[in-house]
Amino acid sequence: MNKKRFILTAQDVINLEIKALQKLKNNINNSFNKAVIQIAKCQSKVILCGVGKSGLIASKIAATLASVGTPSFSLSASEASHGDLGMISKKDILILISNSGETRELKNIIQFANRNKILLIGIVSKKESILYKASDIKLLIPNVKEAAGIVPTASTTAQLALGDALSIATMKYKKFDKLDFKKLHPAGSLGAQLKTVEDIMITGNKIPFVNENMRTQNALRILSNKSLGILVVRNKNKKTIGIITDGQVRRVSQKNENFQSLKVKEIMTKNPIFIDRNVLAAKALSIMNNKKITSLLVYNKKKPTVTIGVIHVHNILLSNIT
Repeated sequence: MNKKRFILTAQDVINLEIKALQKLKNNINNSFNKAVIQIAKCQSKVILCGVGKSGLIASKIAATLASVGTPSFSLSASEASHGDLGMISKKDILILISNSGETRELKNIIQFANRNKILLIGIVSKKESILYKASDIKLLIPNVKEAAGIVPTASTTAQLALGDALSIATMKYKKFDKLDFKKLHPAGSLGAQLKTVEDIMITGNKIPFVNENMRTQNALRILSNKSLGILVVRNKNKKTIGIITDGQVRRVSQKNENFQSLKVKEIMTKNPIFIDRNVLAAKALSIMNNKKITSLLVYNKKKPTVTIGVIHVHNILLSNIT
């Protein structure tokens, strides 16, 4: 077989899988809605199981569900009949995946689920199969042509896509958002991109607060000591009313020789830009770039006029957020 034939083989396999996905897309019905609602409302665990290649797909779907807030794990079909059925409780949801729905290893699991009234969701291709008939919710994978006529390829692609669809639909039903996702993905580049302003902001004594009536001469010492390039101006009630940047100081000093005797409120910029503590740090960086500034004041929605932190562009870049 020459190299061109290899390419044609690859294209044939991919075309088979595309056709399988198109069939699956057209086959989605109200059973899918029922499955999503039951999975989202599950108060225990979602357990997935399959045999052979379907078992590998079950592991991947379980991992995806778990990553978006639905406690899930995969169960070995062969081990289930040797004690692992004890991992399944009556409050769990069991999802069995099988192309034929007649796999011998699944029969004991099906009987156990039915006997103990455990909700059973079947992902299967054959309506006349034991799995299809025994399932409380039936998710039918359309019959598809496999690569080389026998190798599980198009069918497992369809199973995987259906599992992804279940995971994302359940995530949306539960209103599982980016902040929730971040809690389950704290490490790596993904974790960095999901960091919020609150995760990396400067807080407490590191914030360069000054009173509105402080003389600029004294305020400059704080500006120098805090090394943030800004001063956060507050009134007597601790409410933020303005901001001063080192650039402002330079401009005012060039125009007014006696600027150090001025009060802070006379040179500050009113209505500084705030950002909510729960906003992604990447969004904060975008705002800074658009506004051509290096810092943002951080607030809590419950007290929008009170500064609880400062986020500086350097904090964001040091966290590998781009």
